Amino acid sequence: MVIGRANATTRQGSHYVMLKVSDAEQAFTVSVWDVAPEMPPFPGQLVQFTQLKDFGGKKSCSFTEMILGLMADEKHPLYGLLPRPIARSVWDDTVERLLSFCTDEKLMPIIRSFAEKLFRPYSEYPAAATMHHAYQGGLLNHTHQMLHMLEGLYPCLPYQIKVERCILAILFHDYGKVYEYNRQGDTQADMYLLGHIYLGAHKLQNVLEQHGVDPAEVKRIIHCVLAHHGQREFGSPVLPCTQEAAIVTYLDNISAKVDSMENTPDGEYIPSLGTHVQKG
Repeated sequence: MVIGRANATTRQGSHYVMLKVSDAEQAFTVSVWDVAPEMPPFPGQLVQFTQLKDFGGKKSCSFTEMILGLMADEKHPLYGLLPRPIARSVWDDTVERLLSFCTDEKLMPIIRSFAEKLFRPYSEYPAAATMHHAYQGGLLNHTHQMLHMLEGLYPCLPYQIKVERCILAILFHDYGKVYEYNRQGDTQADMYLLGHIYLGAHKLQNVLEQHGVDPAEVKRIIHCVLAHHGQREFGSPVLPCTQEAAIVTYLDNISAKVDSMENTPDGEYIPSLGTHVQKG
């Protein structure tokens, strides 16, 4: 079954797809040539390969060397392999527990309001095209993982950390990805024109200013969004220079990198991590 897909184009302009596929025993990635973005197979669809080429562990085939099947339904034994967005009740429970740590009466309603508003779009968009949480609803699951980890981490830290800053930054840190990608994970013009870091920071700043949040507080919160990639070479316009920004950065890294490893077959190389995954 196809559990992930990323559309791509060769240097010569030919379309192909990178598929993550899995059966009950193994998972692997395969490049399928001559597949345009609107063509199948799509995540959740069953496929059979009549021939696979393997060059140094990189598998590939042409579209004609693949037999397309139906979309797996709930009764199919592989149905549970396809990642899906978390339930609304899980999201709401985490948000409410985090709100129990909050004390800022101006920020709490903003958190509650946008946790409500962002659930639906986040449940329909991926967090990335290939690197992590690359499936419809991956953006919701990635954001929730960060919030859920914050829920456990914050009570353990004996420091004067304003948790509201972390919560708002996590909610909006990847907000721009609903403009960087479409629901299928194809990149859009806004990825190159603006980028998700600017889009998220700009949206959140407008929200905070419209709610009359103190300008000094706005800066602290927006800094957490701007710094969440951690290093300039990873696209971060600024480096984390507050405790809240450091927390958001490391939670983002944990969620993204562990998911990348989870969805990479044993022994495969992950360019973003510079290592081969070892499982077991």
